[in-house]
Amino acid sequence: QVQLVESGGGLVQPGGSLRLSCAASGSIFSINFMGWYRQAPGKQRELVAQITRSGSANYADSVKGRFTISIDNAKNTVYLQMSNLKPEDTDVYYCNAVMRTGIGSGFRNFWGQGTQVTVSS
Repeated sequence: QVQLVESGGGLVQPGGSLRLSCAASGSIFSINFMGWYRQAPGKQRELVAQITRSGSANYADSVKGRFTISIDNAKNTVYLQMSNLKPEDTDVYYCNAVMRTGIGSGFRNFWGQGTQVTVSS
């Protein structure tokens, strides 16, 4: 059993900052990469940022220069530092991890429960 537990969402004014955290726990054999997606009601879930265990990251064009993703391999935790937030960043943010749960298992996708980020004055 694997759990991804997110924290750090909330309400912030435009131009403000928030830091999201996501800790993976349970039967983890190896993690390929972790990341953050977001989804608005009625829309498809979209990638925000993704990072490998070696620290190689990629970002959606809409957040480049404003968001920074990082990973703590010892804690199986991924962070998303969000700065200069805009109202269009308002969404539910989901943590994602692609990992193996055993020596003979393939890579599987796991999701957190989601955390609301609201950017409004």
